[in-house]
Formats: sequence, structure tokens, C-alpha cells
Amino acid sequence: MFSLATRLRSLDDETLRAALAARAVTAPAIRDFFDLAEALLDPVSVQQALTHLDRGTLAVLAAAGELRSGSVGAEQAPTLAQIAEHLHALGFAGAQADTVAAAAATIDSLLLGDTSEPKADTSRLSPYDAVSEVLRGWPAQGLPGLTDLAAHPAPLPTTTPTDADTGFTDRLAAERAFSAVSSVAELVNELAREPARELSRGGLGLPDTKRLAAVMSIELEAVPALVHLAARAELIARSDGYWMETEAGEAWLLEATTQRWATIAASWFAAVPLDVRAILPSSPGLAWGAGLHAFVAWLYPAGGEWMADRVTQFARDAEILGVTAHHATSSVGAALLGGDLAGARGIMTAALPEEVGAVYLQHDLSIVAPGPLAASIDARLRSLADVESRELASSYRITSASVNRALAAGENAESLLDFLRGISLTGIPQPVDYLITESAARYGRVRVGSLATAAAQAVPAPGPVSAQSYVRSDDIGLLGSILVDQTLAPLALERRGDRLLSSFSADAVFWALSDARYPVAAEDSTGEIVHLRRHPLARVAAVVSTDPARTLVEALRAGDGGEVMAADAWLARQLDTAIRGKQTVTVSISMPGGVVVDYLLEPASVGGGRFRARDRRADIERTLPLSSIISITPAP
Repeated sequence: MFSLATRLRSLDDETLRAALAARAVTAPAIRDFFDLAEALLDPVSVQQALTHLDRGTLAVLAAAGELRSGSVGAEQAPTLAQIAEHLHALGFAGAQADTVAAAAATIDSLLLGDTSEPKADTSRLSPYDAVSEVLRGWPAQGLPGLTDLAAHPAPLPTTTPTDADTGFTDRLAAERAFSAVSSVAELVNELAREPARELSRGGLGLPDTKRLAAVMSIELEAVPALVHLAARAELIARSDGYWMETEAGEAWLLEATTQRWATIAASWFAAVPLDVRAILPSSPGLAWGAGLHAFVAWLYPAGGEWMADRVTQFARDAEILGVTAHHATSSVGAALLGGDLAGARGIMTAALPEEVGAVYLQHDLSIVAPGPLAASIDARLRSLADVESRELASSYRITSASVNRALAAGENAESLLDFLRGISLTGIPQPVDYLITESAARYGRVRVGSLATAAAQAVPAPGPVSAQSYVRSDDIGLLGSILVDQTLAPLALERRGDRLLSSFSADAVFWALSDARYPVAAEDSTGEIVHLRRHPLARVAAVVSTDPARTLVEALRAGDGGEVMAADAWLARQLDTAIRGKQTVTVSISMPGGVVVDYLLEPASVGGGRFRARDRRADIERTLPLSSIISITPAP
């Protein structure tokens, strides 16, 4: 343990921090580098680290431990070449010089062993005794020993894909990719209209989940996965406890389907850890099913379940995105897993149907798209019509409420009719023209404003003390209808002269009237119509988290007193252990003149740079300086 404590103290801060983070070391009860060394060599900590090592690294570690305690000799660690030769003799197919060197580097970085000299032909690997001891106990736990690690080859794929299989996989993958992008688009649009609340215990509430499932036309249990995909791509984010659309999500809705897919797929691939990427089948047609799980169990013999869970997590999203179909890698998935996003996007472009830029306007106020609409046209249509179905051929319906929504966003009758003329294959049916023209003529008959504006200063007094907004209209009958409308009762409107006052904000009153389908417009201090956004865009907040490994390293450095103090602390630690165990030890003391004397002592106390002990041979008490101690060994 002393050698590890000394090594820990000599490491630079970043290397030490990375090692502690990889080993998941926590700070409690760790006061100095000796405590840290003890924690790292604790059997539970060692076993936890070993479960995360692949078969090849475990074999190198076990072989080095066996050689060090066997034919090579306990005083000298084996070279990497000797380890490779030993593994080759045991039948381990991966015992190449470069793979052994890579495994030794991993072992060294995880503080499970120590390597000397950087060159592969002369470098030696010395596992710590505590690590080798844990490995030697594996067979008793049903885990593989060195012979089993080396002798069992990797399982072979159960099937070989054919061109027909790959073609079917690619077609199904394209369908799933299109469906995923469409569903996420509906999710982003719906959260822009009405945010969804995140529960305090995590996840969405059942009412919001049902609402989103209905909008996306998916099963209830599929909602969390798509919310996760959209959030990872930063298309949506949580703000004040609600899931809302982000600025990136708003821009994403205007992109082509292929680019939309590429954005989500790129965020998925970026989140896949390197060790998982190395496992996933990256050739078209290869299966991610039972064969993959068998390979994971073989590759991580002590931690197969841990890695299998990680693979399963990303496999679920891969199936949704068309990276796989029926758990087989698609051609687009193979390109993505190979790091070729541009190539994956090209394959997806060829696989998806072309977008269309024209629709059929019908006399029943419905709009039918003969294929997937260009994103910009779809977004504009949604502003003036309600979506009725969302498939390869979408349908929409124009209503007075949807036209009012477009007018509230800044459109007018002329701009709406010009847009529809530009995309309609059937012209503008008279009912559509009449509805838009009539709605535009009625729009703004009801006005909502804030009492804080200059235009509101003429509001008759006295009003409610807490009044914040007003509703006005030249149509007194319409105001009367609003006042008695039970759906607006929560606004607690009160008549004051020719206006209605409310204690709610102007925004809240406006959207309540809009939802109730009144021809309402918001106005500013000059009486000019202003266009309101119902919900603000959520900002993707940077995750600020403390790094416990960095904090621990800083604390260790702050409490370090230099090499002399470190050596004294180590001696004091050994003596304290002997005192607690009432153990007799042999202490070698350097006397004046360079003479070394061995005492058989039973330590009693340590303090002030000195220690007191009972001399078992002379049967007297001795007090000796720690600085004179050369070594301490347990007495036989």
C-alpha cells in the first residue's frame, strides 16, 4: 500500500482526478494519500473496477499476477512480451503486442497495477497484490480464472445476412425513421402550444402523457423514449418544471425531414459511449439480439449485466431511429455507427419519399397533402389550420379559431389567401375565401390590454384593487356575452363602464378569450394591435455539477505536508495499526555512525514525531524518533 500511496502523491492532478473518477472513489473518510491507497485496494473497490474490464484486459491482468508470483519471480514484474507469450501459450487469440500494451495502459490508468518504462518491449506490468488476490478468488465465486479467460473464444454470429434481408431491413428502417421524425415534430409543436409538466419524482404526469401520445399517434408507453430523444437533441427542454420548445426546436421544425433525422441521430450517436460503440454490430444486416447479448456476456465476464443494460438503453433508441430494424443494423445505421453522418444522411435521403410543395384545398374547408409536405409549408399551414391526421399524406382543417390564431400571429386576409393560392392545386374554394375574409373582418372586435399602459388610464374608477387588465369592445352585446360566459368565470371579470376588468394579466385574459373563440386582439399603450407568443422558448441550461474527484484531489493536495511528512505519516500509520491490533513488530532503527539495529517492539503510542514501545527482548520501555526508522515489519 505504501508504494501505491507514494505513486498517488506523485501523479499530476488531472491524471489523478481521471483515475479517481474512473474508479468512482468517494471522499468520506479519505484524509490523505494513505487513506486513498487503502480505499483503492479494498477488495470491494477492486471487484467493482474489475467488473468494468473486458476479457482481454482481465486476461493480461491475471497473467501478469500469475507470472509475478510464479516463474518470473516475486521480486520482478513480467514484461509485456512475457505476458503476451504466456497468454499465447494458454490459447488466448488476442495476445498481440499492441493489445497487451493497450490493456497494460488501461490497468495502469485505473490504478490496478503499475507499468514501468514506456516502450512495449521493455515495459513491465506489476499488478498490486490486493488486485491479484481478488482475481485468484474468482473461480470460487463462479467467475473465470486465467485459464478460462484465455481458453474461451468469442461466440460467432448466429446468422449471416443476405441481400434480401438487408433490403427488407433498410425499407423498414426508413419507415421507422420517418415515423420517429414525424412524432418528434408533433411533440415539439404540441409543447410549443401547451407545455407538459415534469413531476417532482421525474417523468410526465398521466394526463400530459395521454395528450402527447394522442398528438403523436403512438402508444402511451412510447412517449418517454421520444421525449428523451427530443431532449437529447435539445429540441425541447425543461423550464420552471415544464417541458417546452427550444429555439433549436423551433428552427428544427423548418428543416427537411432528412436533416431533422440527422440532427436526432447525431445526438444519439454522440451520447453512445466509446466502449458501447465498439460492441454494437456496425455492418448492415448484423443482429443486435441474442447474439449480441452473448457476446457482451463473453466480453465482460464479470460485468455482463452492467454492459448489457447500457447496450439495451441505446438499442431501444436505435430501433426507433432506424439505425436498426428488427434488431438488425440497417445500411444507414452502419454509416452512422462508422462515424459517417453525411453518408448516413445521403442514404436516408434516397430511402425517404420526396417532399411535396402543393396541397388540395376542398370545399369542406379541409386541406389534403398528397405526400410529406416541405417543412416550411407544413409550419405555415399549422399556423392557419388544425392538423387532423399526420401520415405520409397529411390532412388539415381550416376553422374560424385557426384563422384567428394566424391573425393573432401577424397574418392578414391577403397574406393568408396569397399563401394558399401559391400551394393549392385546386385554387381557393369559395367557403375557404369567405371564412378567411369574414374572420379577418371580425378580428379585433374585442381588445385586451394592460392597465399599466397609457391607453388604460381612461378606465373608469374605482376598479378592483388588484385589477391588471381590461377587455373592451364597441359591441356592448359582445361584452355582455363575455361577462356571462361560464368558461371565462375563472377570470373573475367585472364590468366598469364600457369595459371589463380582471385581476389576471393581459396575456392570460387574451389567451382565455382566444381559446373561447372570441375575435380578440391584444393592444399596446397606443391602441395598436400587438402579436403575443403564448409560451416563451425554453433555454437549454448548462448542467453545473461538482466533480467529486476534483474536490478530493484538491483536499488531498491541501493536506499534503511534503515527502518527509508523508514518510512519517506512513510510519505512524503502520505503528497505529500495530497498536490497535496489539501486534509485535520488528523495527529497524538507524543509529549514529550508520549502524542499523533491529528491535522487537510492542508499540504503545505515537505522537510528536516519536513513538513509545515495549522492548520485548529487553523488557524495557523505549521512546524512539520516527525519523530514525528504516522499516517496520510484522514479527513472526
